[in-house]
Amino acid sequence: MQCFRTTYLRLPSTQFCIYSICHTGAYCVQTGRSCIRFGLPRLAAAGKTLRQSRRFHLNRADLEMTDQGLTDEALAAACKDGNPITKDFMMQQTMLRVKDPVKSLDFYTRILGMTLLQKFDFPAMRFSLYFLGYEDKKEIPGDVKERTAWTFSRRATIELTHNWGSETDDSQSYHNGNSDPRGFGHIGIAVPDVYAACKLFVEEGVTFVKKPDDGKMKGLAFIQDPDGYWIEILSPNGMVPITSGGTSG
Repeated sequence: MQCFRTTYLRLPSTQFCIYSICHTGAYCVQTGRSCIRFGLPRLAAAGKTLRQSRRFHLNRADLEMTDQGLTDEALAAACKDGNPITKDFMMQQTMLRVKDPVKSLDFYTRILGMTLLQKFDFPAMRFSLYFLGYEDKKEIPGDVKERTAWTFSRRATIELTHNWGSETDDSQSYHNGNSDPRGFGHIGIAVPDVYAACKLFVEEGVTFVKKPDDGKMKGLAFIQDPDGYWIEILSPNGMVPITSGGTSG
């Protein structure tokens, strides 16, 4: 019976490519040899550690995951139920540093249609925060304290952070994560019609990374905000044919 805790790893430096580590030990999938017999004590030790604690840590330099991505078994082992206290957690905000708040606020409100939920100034530290989201202006509380609690209870908001003076500093710019060293990728905006949205973006002079009919993924676009951050423009129903080429777990 296959152990659901099994993790498969590829070691290019060995003649036997794939090893299995699970709570029963570490062994070569192809030969069945244990790692300690085959001269790989680190993997053997990992299997022993997993038997004792049900978890292990290995250096990437010592081993690599197979080039097929996660198997269903490995995926199931990696995604576990959270602690009961997390049942009311939610994704509340993504923070982006912006050079010029006037340009950024115009882009996110007038072009993307977001609503400014609240602004916070911190004079002692010389920066301001602008929270935006897709909310009805009529629902924003008038009382400041109530508005603050309401703002931080909204889902999937954008927090624009402006360090005062950056708008006049010619040397100031922010890394968008899509050039080396890569990190942050993009945010995503769902729209009813990608092509209609992109027609508006073209008219407004928005910078495109990818137009809907470019590349292999048709009906999907990427644009850039004034600071160069990437924004995916997608239609929920349009994602079905786009993702049908792969497998879904």
